[in-house]
Amino acid sequence: MATVLSGTSGALYYKPAGTSVTTLAVGAFPASGSDITVGTFLGFKVNDPVTLAYPSGAGTTGAIAAGNVFVKTYVEATGVMTVSSTAGGAALSASAAPTAFGTGTASISYTAAESVGQVREWSFEITRSEIDVTTIGQTVSGTAPFRAYIPGFADGSGSATVYTTDDDTTLSSRLIEDVIKREQNGATMKLYIDRILASGTPDDTTSRSIEVPVILTSASLNVNPDDGQSVEIAFRPSAAPTFDLSKS
Repeated sequence: MATVLSGTSGALYYKPAGTSVTTLAVGAFPASGSDITVGTFLGFKVNDPVTLAYPSGAGTTGAIAAGNVFVKTYVEATGVMTVSSTAGGAALSASAAPTAFGTGTASISYTAAESVGQVREWSFEITRSEIDVTTIGQTVSGTAPFRAYIPGFADGSGSATVYTTDDDTTLSSRLIEDVIKREQNGATMKLYIDRILASGTPDDTTSRSIEVPVILTSASLNVNPDDGQSVEIAFRPSAAPTFDLSKS
C-alpha cells in the first residue's frame, strides 16, 4: 500500500549564486605562487568547497592540481582567489603555469549543493503554454464549436521560505543575500520531495528530487512579534530542471 509523504520527507539543498566560473584561460593561473584570477564581485566565500577542472589535454605539470579543493581566500575587488586542499589549510602553490588549453577553458565551481538548515517550506510550480490551433470550417451542430490547443513551452516558478538567524555564514543567509547579487551564475536549487540519507548524505538512487539552475528574483521579509523572522525567496529556472521523481 502506498504511503503518503509528509513535509518532513522534503529538504532544500542549494549552490550559492556567483560560484561558477567556466571560462578561465591559461593567463588566470600563476606560473608561481597561489593567486588564481577568477573574476571580480563573485559569490565565493572562505572555505567554500569548489572543484577546479582543466580542459582535456591541458598540460598541468607544476600547476595547481585539479580536483576538489576549498576557497582559502577570495578578494571581490581584485577577483583573486587562492585554494587549499582542506578547509582552513595552507594555500596550494604552483611552480609552473598550465599549458595547452587549445580552445578549451578551465573552471572553478561550487562542488555540490548543500542542505539549507533553516527552511520552513518550498514550492515549485510547472506550467505549459498553450498554442491555439483552432480551425475554421467546423461542422455546424447544436453545440458551440470548441477551440483546439497543443502544448507549448514549459515554464516554472518557485519559492522558499527561510528563517533568518544571527549567523551570516549559513546557506540560508547566503540565499537571502544572493537575491541582490549582481552575478548569479551557479545558483542551483535541489528540491527534495523524498530525501533518503545514507551515511548522512542524500542517496540520489533512492531519493526523489528536482534540480533547478535558478535566478533569484525577489526576497520578501516578514517581521512581527508573534513569529520567527522569515524571508520568502522567489526563483525561476535559468535552464531546464532535472526531474528525478522515481526511486528506480
